[in-house]
Amino acid sequence: MATPMRRTLVALHRATLSSFKNAEGSLDVRHPVPLYLPVRTKKRYFVPPAAGLKGKKEENPEAKARAAGLVFRQQYFERPINIACTAGIFDPYIPPEGDARLSTLSKEGLKQRTEQMRQSAGSQLAIRKIKEHDSQFTTKSFAERAQEMFMEAHDALTQFNKEKLHSLVTERCYPEMTRGNRYKTISWRFVESLEPPKVVHARCPDMITKGNLYGQVTVRMHSKQILAIYDRFGRLMLGSEDQPKDVLEYLVVERHLVNPYGRWRLHGKIVPSWAPAKDPIIKTVMIPGPELKPGQEFEALNYEVPKPEAVQWNK
Repeated sequence: MATPMRRTLVALHRATLSSFKNAEGSLDVRHPVPLYLPVRTKKRYFVPPAAGLKGKKEENPEAKARAAGLVFRQQYFERPINIACTAGIFDPYIPPEGDARLSTLSKEGLKQRTEQMRQSAGSQLAIRKIKEHDSQFTTKSFAERAQEMFMEAHDALTQFNKEKLHSLVTERCYPEMTRGNRYKTISWRFVESLEPPKVVHARCPDMITKGNLYGQVTVRMHSKQILAIYDRFGRLMLGSEDQPKDVLEYLVVERHLVNPYGRWRLHGKIVPSWAPAKDPIIKTVMIPGPELKPGQEFEALNYEVPKPEAVQWNK
């Protein structure tokens, strides 16, 4: 590229001198000798392979760049983490089937009682660790405070108050509560508490380092609530605003104990395996119909809705 550019400059200079040669001959003007500098473009050490070439072997770009003396940048697969809360529930509480109403004389009841004793021994050690960092922690007052926190979090969810909801739930619990609620209307109300809430389980795990402690407390709450969810068209999807239901829940509340500014927040919910299935969600779908002409009504046509064909599926 440097050689053609040099030839162009020389030809341009000769043409300029020949045009002014006759005019300046009488004045006897001497021009300085032109200085020619070689021009060179940037050398490309690494040329990316052309796309769509057939018949050529695929070369390793990393090996080619290393042969050219270039350092191939390493690719890092990073995932952000949050140390304000844990990523899950450590040693989750196993609610006894039938809410611990089995007789200890039976085999299932004896196994249930043994599991309760094992979990209660670990809970006493965890509560002792929690009281070392939180001197005001008591199982009786904490259960009532957790119930109030549960009510405030659901009130903030119905009002879409994100700032207040972030202060009441952890970063793990927030997406689970708000996922899929963007175009829905939620109506929730706490009616009454059927049984006083109580602490049934406690754990004090550590993460990353040995002294980085987190406190997780499971609270059993039996109450009567009203829930109704409407879709974006205003049609009822789930629940009812007139019929309250009895709800038995096991809430997990967490706090970063090492952080002096940490606070207790809702972290998750434990659903036992013997819990009854949830009510099905009523969805609004569009049924395809005939194309109507201007001034024509659908009721005047005897149109039958086609039935869907049977399709085989597996899970």
